[in-house]
This record gives sequence, C-alpha cells and structure tokens, in this order.
Amino acid sequence: MKKRWLLATAVAAMVGLMAGSSEAKTFRIGLSNGWVGSEWRTQMIEEAQAAAKAWTDKGVPVEVVVQSATVDAQGQIGQVRNFINQGVDAIIINPNSPTAFNPVFAQAKAKGILVIATDAEVSSKDAIYVGIDQKAWAMQSAKWLVEALGGKGNIVVINGVAGNPANEMRVAGYREVLKTAPGIKILNEANANWDQAQGQQTMQNLLATYPDIQGVWVQDGMAAGAWRAIIAAGKKDKIAATGEIRKDFMTVWASEKLTSGASVNPPGVMASALNVAVLKLQGKAFKDGIFGGVYGNALYIPIPFVDNATLPARLKEAEGKPGYWSVTATVTPEQAAAFFK
Repeated sequence: MKKRWLLATAVAAMVGLMAGSSEAKTFRIGLSNGWVGSEWRTQMIEEAQAAAKAWTDKGVPVEVVVQSATVDAQGQIGQVRNFINQGVDAIIINPNSPTAFNPVFAQAKAKGILVIATDAEVSSKDAIYVGIDQKAWAMQSAKWLVEALGGKGNIVVINGVAGNPANEMRVAGYREVLKTAPGIKILNEANANWDQAQGQQTMQNLLATYPDIQGVWVQDGMAAGAWRAIIAAGKKDKIAATGEIRKDFMTVWASEKLTSGASVNPPGVMASALNVAVLKLQGKAFKDGIFGGVYGNALYIPIPFVDNATLPARLKEAEGKPGYWSVTATVTPEQAAAFFK
C-alpha cells in the first residue's frame, strides 16, 4: 500500500511540474522607437523580435509589443505611457532625448516595470542603458581618420540630428580626439539628419566651398551620400572619409577602392537589451559595480570596426542579404549573463 502511495505521489508531482512548465509566465516587453528614418531602425526592431522568438523557442515565452513612429520626445513619452497602461513587464526604448523621460520612467518603475534604453543613453536613475558607448564609437573612427591622414590635413564634418543624445555624444567624441591632433584643421561642421540624400547634398556644398579637403568625418546614415558626392567630384583618391556599415555601401567601398573606415553601431543593440531584460525579469541580480557611463547606469557592449583590411570578411558575411542590411552584432543570452551574479 505504501509503495502504491509513493508511486501515486511521484506521478502527481511530475504532472504538477509539467503543468507548471506549460504555464510559464509570458514576459511582455514594449519596444519604443521614436524615429523611422532609416532601414537601420527597421533592422533593429526585426532583430529584437527575432531575439524574443529565440527565447520563446527555448521555453521562455516572450511577447513584444512595438510602437514605432517618427515623433518628438513628447510623442515618444506617449508611447511609454501606453506601455505602462498595457501592463508590460519591461520597456526597451531608443530614446529621442536623454532627459525628457525622467518623470515617465519613474512612473514605470513605480508600476514595477523594467526600463532599458538602447542606442542612446538616458539620465534617469529609474532606467538602465544597454548599448554601445556612442562617444567611444566616434572616437574610434576619428582616430582612424587622423591616422589615415598621417596626422595632418583639412577636414569637414557631417553630423546627424542636432540635439539627439546619440549625436551629441558622437560630437563630443570626435572633438576630443581632434583636439589631440593639432595638424588636423576642421573647415566646417554641418548637420544632415542621418539622411543619405541630405548627406550627399551637404557634401556637394562643402566640396564647392572648400576645394582643398583631405578628410571627412561623417556619421553613418549619411556617409554613402557623402561618398557619392566625393566620387562624382573625381576626388575619391584624394580624400579619406569614414563610411557606412551597410552592404550596399560596402560593395561600392570595395569596387571603388575607397580609403574608408567605419565604427559599427550594430542594429542588434535592441536585441542585446532584450536579452538583458529577460534575464533580469527572471529574477537575476546585476553584479556590483557593473554600471558605468556618463549617467552611471550604462552596460556597454563591444564596438566592432570595419576598415579596408576587414572589409572582405564583412562582405562575405553580407552575402544573400538585402542592400540595406547593416553589419550587426548581438549580446547573446549567454554573454549577457556575464552582467549578472
């Protein structure tokens, strides 16, 4: 009788475990994108969705809710409020401002919602940041340009959206490097809003105004346009300029034998943030002293670099991809686990 009771108890326990696993909690994560001006952002969201599916396939159900539209900071605050009202477990945001979200992030935290910014850092102590160090991104490519020019020459600069937190950190980065290169003279700095057509027109204007340009520091999203203007002006062999990480530009880079180099801001940053979010939602605790950055809340991920030496390998990686595909990288769940105790 006792053996029968033990067997029945064991079977009941196993059934209970199976029932528990089949009813695993679904983590609902809101993805907020406040600008849709490039395929990079589309790839960013697609990679985050793929990361969520990978978790679900492994038995950890993750559902993502996407709000993606070109809005100002107030409009994106509305996106965050919608997520709060929906009762999501976490919000991952590519923010339009470093400071405007502080009150709404505090509201999210009060509701027990994890908030992670990516691609651009935020000042809120109620959020963390998972992504690259945008200042270091700019410093890396600025150092490459200084070296490519042998430490001297006239350059122009083409930046993204003025006031955007990522843009402002990038500006601080290249300026810091160029201060240490007295032989480099900045003739002009302009903004082309991370738009390829605007990048081309801005470069055309700069070439017409300053015929003696040896170098161009231009942010991704505009570099292909800038290089198109350089090539059209017959100056591709006389100018070194930073470039793009898109397949279509890398193909031109190789065929035209350009002197270029590009820091990689991988579209996989939102997927990296999602992997960190899921581990945190599972109850894991961050290691002590793991956070850094200007606001003390950043988890930085590696910044790959593409130059003439590594270009062939990157093009091979891009085989079969559409022209807008960007070189990418994602912090996997196993790698993200290094942030936790």
